[in-house]
Amino acid sequence: MLRLLHIEFQKLRYNKAAKVITITYFALITCIALIASIEFNFAGIKFRVADQGIFNFPYIWHFNTYIASWGKLFLAIVIVSMMANEYSHRTLKQNLIDGLSKKEFIGSKFLTALVFSLLSTLFLFVVSMLLGLSFSDYNEFSIVFSDLDYVIAYFVKLVGFFAFCMFLGILVKRSAFALGFLFIWWIIENIIYALLKFKVFKGTTIADTIVQFFPLESIGNLINEPFSRLNFIQSAANQLGESFQRDYVVHWYEILIVLVWKLIFVYLSYVLLKKRDL
Repeated sequence: MLRLLHIEFQKLRYNKAAKVITITYFALITCIALIASIEFNFAGIKFRVADQGIFNFPYIWHFNTYIASWGKLFLAIVIVSMMANEYSHRTLKQNLIDGLSKKEFIGSKFLTALVFSLLSTLFLFVVSMLLGLSFSDYNEFSIVFSDLDYVIAYFVKLVGFFAFCMFLGILVKRSAFALGFLFIWWIIENIIYALLKFKVFKGTTIADTIVQFFPLESIGNLINEPFSRLNFIQSAANQLGESFQRDYVVHWYEILIVLVWKLIFVYLSYVLLKKRDL
């Protein structure tokens, strides 16, 4: 395992673009802290974002994981480019000649994605903890460490998404086309959902039940938007006669669906590489 990781990080060591993108991603996570200093002036009333409770425990785990998950595309570019460079630089063929099996090759890529996911999760945990301890109104131990399932969901979300990107990188061989295919896949999922929702199963919730098993949709469902949970949003909605009734919980079966897709994409990556003439 360490040998495979060493091989991959040696390749990344000399990849300037990958280093810049990775540093940018972690810098963006750090920039969440800048939200605390933003002060708005609305109709003569001044208020800071941090004072609205977004950094309160345990809400901060939900808010930060949701915001940070939008930046996963940066690391996805690194994962996809890793695969594309193997073909363009012919390092894949050289690795196989040097004795690396195709199973070990796929394993090295997945382990790298796993390390990226783990480092990102740990970094986000530390940033969130520091922000929470600085701005949260609630610092009791039981409150601070509740809702950590969002952090677990964030990790699973990254692993599933990177496994998908790894598969696309092997399938398409070119990073730009692979990322384009990712966008096309997202469009296809939405088109299918619209057809099911408004044509095939009109007036029912069957379409919503089916779409939760789609790859990108299942990954996105792990962490729902947190903004409607804020007290001032709820109060404003109540004054307008509206109410938000959303399910914010991270369900075990949603994690299971993404883990199954992860296994499928890793297996398909191996099968595709095994059958392909290099």
